[in-house]
Formats: sequence, structure tokens, C-alpha cells
Amino acid sequence: MSRLDSAIRRLQAQRQLLDQAALDIGSMEGVVLELGLGNGRTYDHLRSILPNRDIYVFEREVQAHPDCIPDDAHLFLGDVIEGLNRAQKTLSAKAILVHADLGTGDPQESHDFAKNKLSAAIIPLLAAGAHVLCDQQLLLPGATKLPLPKGMDADRYHAYRMDDPKNVLKPVLKAA
Repeated sequence: MSRLDSAIRRLQAQRQLLDQAALDIGSMEGVVLELGLGNGRTYDHLRSILPNRDIYVFEREVQAHPDCIPDDAHLFLGDVIEGLNRAQKTLSAKAILVHADLGTGDPQESHDFAKNKLSAAIIPLLAAGAHVLCDQQLLLPGATKLPLPKGMDADRYHAYRMDDPKNVLKPVLKAA
């Protein structure tokens, strides 16, 4: 498969997962977190499918299309993990959808970051029933791994539902 075909398949699956998650969270109260703004395509799609939701973006350095940049009140600029830690003050247990696309280009480095740092940083922000979509596999104790769209490679994207984050925190804290 060419890299172009692979990118097209990844983007189609990403859109399917986001659209399904938007339906699944339905009338739940809460906010959306976009981890990694990039050029802003996913953020723009989230705004279109969730027009009445607050969407908070976490990005090291904004380089997105000017039409796809959140206002300052919805942007946590700087290191993503530090931003997630700062967000706990105002967004603790309020996130009902988290989308993370933070790959570094180095598969092992991306894998280690997601499992060892990102997973623990997002757990305190999750509401019961929250959906988490990530380009990397996460370590989310107590989460239900959700099925991917038909024909999607199992390692391409990962989808989770947090059934009760309050019970998830206990094993994570004990292991620390």
C-alpha cells in the first residue's frame, strides 16, 4: 500500500471514529479535549460535528491554518502533559471526548510516551462514559476497548470508553 493510500485510510477511519464518538456522547454534559492541534483539520471537524461543545486544545506550538485556531480561553499552549496537569484545576472529570494524535515519528518513542505519560495525565480529566481516541495504544485501567471501523488495522487507531474513572484512579495511584 502506498503512503498516500495509507494516509487516506487513516483519515477516513479517524473521521468515522470521531463521528461515532460524537453520536455516543450524545447529550452527556462535558467538554472535548483535542491533544495535538497540528494543522487543525481534526479540531475543525470536531467543531463541525459538536458545534455546541467547548473544545479545549493542547498544543506545544500553534502552526495551524488561521481558521482552525481556538481562542486563548480554549488553548493550553506548551508541553501537553504540563497543560493536562494545569487543566485539572478547571476541567477535572469533565472531559467526555478526548482525541489524541501526538505521534513523534519514532514509533517506540510515541508508544512509550502514550503508555507512560499521556495515559496517566488524561485519566483525572475523564468523566464517566468518556470516549478516548488515540493514534497510540493507551494504558487506561478499567476502560473498555471499543471496536474499530471494519477493515481498519488494529494498530492504526485505538478507541476506549471510560466506564467509571473514579474506580480507575485507585489502581493507578496504588501502582505509583
